Amino acid sequence: MVDARSGGAPTVLRVVLGKRLQDLREKAGLSFEQAAEALDVTHATVRRMEKAEVGLKIPYVEKLLATYGVTDAEESETFIALAREANRPGWWHRFRDVLPDWFSAYVSLESAANLIRAYQPHYVPGLLQTEGYARAVLRSGMPHAAPEEIDRSVALRMERQSLLRRDNAPMLWAVLDETVLRRPVGGAGVMREQLDRLIEATELPNVRLQIIPFATGPHPAMYGPFHIFRFPIPELPDIAYVESLVGAVYFDQRGDVSQFLEALDRMCAQAAPAHRTAALLSGFRKEI
Repeated sequence: MVDARSGGAPTVLRVVLGKRLQDLREKAGLSFEQAAEALDVTHATVRRMEKAEVGLKIPYVEKLLATYGVTDAEESETFIALAREANRPGWWHRFRDVLPDWFSAYVSLESAANLIRAYQPHYVPGLLQTEGYARAVLRSGMPHAAPEEIDRSVALRMERQSLLRRDNAPMLWAVLDETVLRRPVGGAGVMREQLDRLIEATELPNVRLQIIPFATGPHPAMYGPFHIFRFPIPELPDIAYVESLVGAVYFDQRGDVSQFLEALDRMCAQAAPAHRTAALLSGFRKEI
C-alpha cells in the first residue's frame, strides 16, 4: 500500500525501472548494502531508487548496471535512455500549480494503463465529464478556490480526456450508481449536456458503462468510489486507487486489489447490462 498524500509523484516509467533495478540486484545476489557500497551511498538510497521515491541519477544507474553484471552495451544504453526519459516530467507537470502530488500519481497511472475500471456513486468519472459539469463539480469541491484555479483544474480534466481518443487508447469500464444520474449538477442544461456525452460515450469501442439502479438494493462497494488500473507492463501489478478529501491511497498488494476486483465484478453482475445503458441514459435525460 502506498500513501500518496505527500512526496513527489514518480512517473510510471520510473516505477518500472526501479523494479527492474531490484530484479537485477537480486539476480546478482547482492544486498542493499553491497549495492550501496558500489555507489558510496547509504543503503536507503538504493531502496528509494528501487521504490521510485527519488529520481534515477544517470551516473548511479551506470554504476549499478556494471555492478549487477550487465555487460551488453545495447542493454545498458537502452536502460540509461529509459532512465533519462523517466526523469522527465509528464505532460501534466505544467498543471503542477493545481495538481497535488497525490493526484499527479493518479494521472501518471491513468496515462499508462490499458484498462481502467471504476465504481462511481457520486458523480460522472472525470474522463467522461463535460466542461460545464466538471466546472460545477470542481467549484463545489473547492469552494475557496479562485476562479483562475478552477479554470486551470477544468483545463487539466479536459486534457486528461484525450487519452480515450489516442492510438492504443485504454479501455474504460465504469459502473455508475443511479444517484450519479439523478443528482443535479450545474443545472438542467448542464445535466442534459452531460447525459448526451455519456450516451455518445456508449458508442465508443473502448468505453463500457453500466448503471446500478436503486431497485438493486445494497451492493459490495457502498462504502465509496474507487478505480483499478491494469497495465501492459509485466513489472506493474494491478493498482487500486481510493481518494479522500486530503489525499489518496494506492493499493498494489494482490490480496488487497483482489478484494476491489471481486466487489466490482459482483457489481457488474448486479448492474444493468452495458447494451441497455444508452436507453437508460435517454430515459434519465427525458426526466430533466
